[in-house]
Amino acid sequence: MDERTYSLDDVSVVMGAYNEAEAIGPVLDDIEATTDGRAEVVVVDSSDDGTADIARERGARVVDQPPSGYGAAVRRALYEATNPVRITTDCDGTYPMERIPEFLALINDGYDVVSGDRLYHGAETMPAMNRLGNRVFAATASLLGGRTLHDVTTGMRAYHADVIESIRWTENTGLSAELLIRPAMRGYSVRQEPIEYDERLGETKLDPFSGGAEIGKSILKCCLEERVRSLR
Repeated sequence: MDERTYSLDDVSVVMGAYNEAEAIGPVLDDIEATTDGRAEVVVVDSSDDGTADIARERGARVVDQPPSGYGAAVRRALYEATNPVRITTDCDGTYPMERIPEFLALINDGYDVVSGDRLYHGAETMPAMNRLGNRVFAATASLLGGRTLHDVTTGMRAYHADVIESIRWTENTGLSAELLIRPAMRGYSVRQEPIEYDERLGETKLDPFSGGAEIGKSILKCCLEERVRSLR
């Protein structure tokens, strides 16, 4: 991994989008404001409600993809990005885009992954069931992964491109958990950074029961695979 110092010109902010016309405009405006328009923005879109048009109007590079799920969209966005620092976010207005420069600074300090920890401040705007589920996911991943992980399903993280390109990502609904578990278990330098978490704009597309079950299975699968890998 190179040791150069990165600027906002070296940042790609990426996200998957599915019918987020109500929310994506303000999110892209926040990214524009906090990065002075210097960051590349990549949106992998599967919408039929004008989300892509709004994103293009605000200067994002939109990649059209048939609806294939959360992980498929975010994974492609990470691979489509061209810059050495890649920051994931959701396009629902829940994450603090003003923290992008701080995440970049932590990558420059030598961290391979900077993971936004919503649970540190209590995530009071998150539905109670989701909050409980996320704490269970974190406890399970910590126990099986052998390292304390605070918020394995957060959508806001920064990565050095080497991390993204060196690991084979396999999960869909559970990609957010995989994107933290595999780097942590492989010894990459991970910083878990407390962030605020706002109420989403628009309606959620994730069913808490089926989605939660898929995430739980992904955590078990990733931890087991990484344990086996470490023994080879």
